[in-house]
Amino acid sequence: MKKIAVITGANSGFGLLATLEFAKEGYEVVAAMRDINKCSLLMEKAKEQGIAEYITIFSLEITSANDIKKLQEHMQKKGRIDVLINNAGFAGAGFAEEISIEEYKNQFETNLFGTIAVTQNLLPIMRRQGFGKIILMSSISGKVGFPGLSPYVSSKFALEGWSESLRLELLPFSIYVSLVEPGSYQTNIWSTGKKISERSQLETSPYYQYMNSIEGYLEKNRENYGNPIEVAKRIVQIAKEKKPRLRYVIGKGVKQTILIKHLLPWKWWERLVFCLLRNR
Repeated sequence: MKKIAVITGANSGFGLLATLEFAKEGYEVVAAMRDINKCSLLMEKAKEQGIAEYITIFSLEITSANDIKKLQEHMQKKGRIDVLINNAGFAGAGFAEEISIEEYKNQFETNLFGTIAVTQNLLPIMRRQGFGKIILMSSISGKVGFPGLSPYVSSKFALEGWSESLRLELLPFSIYVSLVEPGSYQTNIWSTGKKISERSQLETSPYYQYMNSIEGYLEKNRENYGNPIEVAKRIVQIAKEKKPRLRYVIGKGVKQTILIKHLLPWKWWERLVFCLLRNR
């Protein structure tokens, strides 16, 4: 029987590449995305690689209970889910004083609550079949805070905690929960996928220069960002492991950054961060 993978946010970035990689491995892939009109790049690449027949495009806004219910019904008809990749999300940015509660809520609705809702609705299928993998796209931002990114960082910290609990709850059912924690990669989350709070972009903002320093740092290091295909291939490897572990850190310098942050006294960590921003 053909294995089935469900991938959210499949129209771009890690989701698009993971869809292609799973299809190349012979999986039937349900490629879920908010706007199915944006599936052209995915399907163009799939046709070039001769794997389009393995991919089904599915319309899914992960903050919509109605859309999630339709996905659940679709997968119930399939009767099987081997792996669920919760990838959909965006990066909220700006300074905490200037970010509205509504903006924080929107960030959490997608990155956390939408992920929880999709998982809750598909879990019964996996539990009844007695196996499965749930892979959640976290980030180095789920382990290390950074100024100007508090909505994104806080949503990923929350996702990390929820995933730890979920892992322990599902192990008795032979369902393995794993977090992928990439560093900086050449995806659109830091360009079109980044939503900066309007107030933090105004020259009248007290944080305007600070924001420019952060943007400058990100731009300066963009050429060093990794190739996202590394992450897509790693996701497939995790799905194929018999008993995958909870966390997978991937990316240049990510393990070292997380280790340094946890080993250094907080005051030293602060100095290091500001030193990096000054020397952008």
